[in-house]
Amino acid sequence: MATATSVVRSASLHGYADLARQLGLDPNALMRSVGLSPRCTDDPETPISATAVRDLLEASARAAEVEDFGLQLARGRRLANLGPISIVLREEPTARLALDTLSRYLRLLNASLLTRIEDAQDVVIIREEFLLDATVPVRQSIELAVGVMFRILQELLGPQWRPRGVCFSHRAPGDSQSHRRFFGVQPEFNGSFNGIVCAARDLQARSPTADSGMAPYARRFLDQTLSRAGNNTSTAARQLVAALLPGGRCTAEQVAQHLSMDRRTLHRHLQSDGETFSSLMQDVRSEFALRQIADSDHGMAELAELLGFSGASAFAFWFRRRFGCTVSSWRNKRPEFPSGASHVVGLEPLPASDLIFET
Repeated sequence: MATATSVVRSASLHGYADLARQLGLDPNALMRSVGLSPRCTDDPETPISATAVRDLLEASARAAEVEDFGLQLARGRRLANLGPISIVLREEPTARLALDTLSRYLRLLNASLLTRIEDAQDVVIIREEFLLDATVPVRQSIELAVGVMFRILQELLGPQWRPRGVCFSHRAPGDSQSHRRFFGVQPEFNGSFNGIVCAARDLQARSPTADSGMAPYARRFLDQTLSRAGNNTSTAARQLVAALLPGGRCTAEQVAQHLSMDRRTLHRHLQSDGETFSSLMQDVRSEFALRQIADSDHGMAELAELLGFSGASAFAFWFRRRFGCTVSSWRNKRPEFPSGASHVVGLEPLPASDLIFET
């Protein structure tokens, strides 16, 4: 689970107050209700709680009775809202290289957002996921993140650019016309991931650069900031588990290789943080399971595949042991599990033969 220390730049709320007022809301009151000062947006570099931002977007959507609040907020976003990172992105020779650069510095923008870029034959898949407590939906945050990524790509590639596809793992809204107008394509809902599918050749096209001469200075500043921020192994491992889990097989060996260390070193780092690979895997799996059950219409077989189980029966057995009830009971009763949901039921995990992961 994400911790209380997960932060995001206050620039993530750029345009929030104006949008809230347009929808008849009191932005200051809503911000205070989630523990944010209305003045935190005066300086876009102010670090604020990522969890509070998530809660604010969800509360605002409910209060305004709109399903696309996050997407509406993304409409006014520009590359410049990313701060110094925008200077470096603009001067990358291709949009593909700009995406790699964005991934490198992303945790300076939002410590709880995981962006993974995958090359698959003639397409590039940009996956977005939030590592936040599972008990509250993240629909608005996800749609804001995917919407901002789309706006960044449009600014790099030109307003005429369109993606091959857009995917959300949550269920479809009552009316998806605003989503179709925003992206220029009909998004897929109840999908296997959150993100954008792009034509690889579009991203390899040469980008006109601003040639301001500021990019080397901005990159040096970002590298120094990244170095000061440090790199917590548990956090990095958690992000990799979240990224690899839907692929069906996520092992300690794989995660260690991605972190340029051996499996024994990974376990030692995790142990120093009071973690084990097994507990970390179970936490991420629990978070994703509760989120998918609450926010999507996936059936048991689909959920099992998304969460790395060998089949629906293995997933159902694990869920009952983990949370003390069946998936259908949870959907019907919607109990509020605490963020430490992994400790609700202190039973042994499933046998390794039923799970598609190793510790």
